[in-house]
Amino acid sequence: MKTYKGSCHCGAIRFTFSGPEIDHGLHCNCSMCRRKGAVMSEFVVAPGDISIEDQNNSLATYEFGQHVAKHHFCRKCGIYPFHQTLRKPGYYRINLGCVDEVDALALPVEVFDGASL
Repeated sequence: MKTYKGSCHCGAIRFTFSGPEIDHGLHCNCSMCRRKGAVMSEFVVAPGDISIEDQNNSLATYEFGQHVAKHHFCRKCGIYPFHQTLRKPGYYRINLGCVDEVDALALPVEVFDGASL
């Protein structure tokens, strides 16, 4: 396991998490993810393996459908740094574009069929 650091664009939300080496990413084709267009972590992060620092109550959450998945974003800059998953509630997928020293656009990506869930 490796420790990674990341943040939203303005830095109001900072996070640290442990996970395997990031060598590929994931796109989801659900209605929310299609619109975000983010490259997400293929792996999920357990709640005990992520530390989130939220300055000035900047972290907001959007829920839709079954209200199980929690899509988190920064109230100041609008960036989505991570979300809690539908398939494994409480666990996180990370927006790899928010992770320091990871070039998310250079990673090979797989497409997950979230639209069929």
